[in-house]
Amino acid sequence: MGFIIECPHCGPRPYTEFWYDGEVSALLPGETSTAEEEFDRVWTRQNADGAQDELWFHIMGCRRWLAARRDTTTNELHAD
Repeated sequence: MGFIIECPHCGPRPYTEFWYDGEVSALLPGETSTAEEEFDRVWTRQNADGAQDELWFHIMGCRRWLAARRDTTTNELHAD
């Protein structure tokens, strides 16, 4: 079986039902950034091996956002 994402509303679903929004790279409260830093935070992906926080949108199901921690080398999802 392929890569399965556990949707909290719909249960286990194939990743093809989701739209990948990318890595989460939040600005901490009180931090400021230049326009160049903000561009990099929003558009430049690290694509590093190992666990990273990501956003997925269940486009073919409940149409809700899902934040997940995924190991990029194994596609294993981890609970926070």
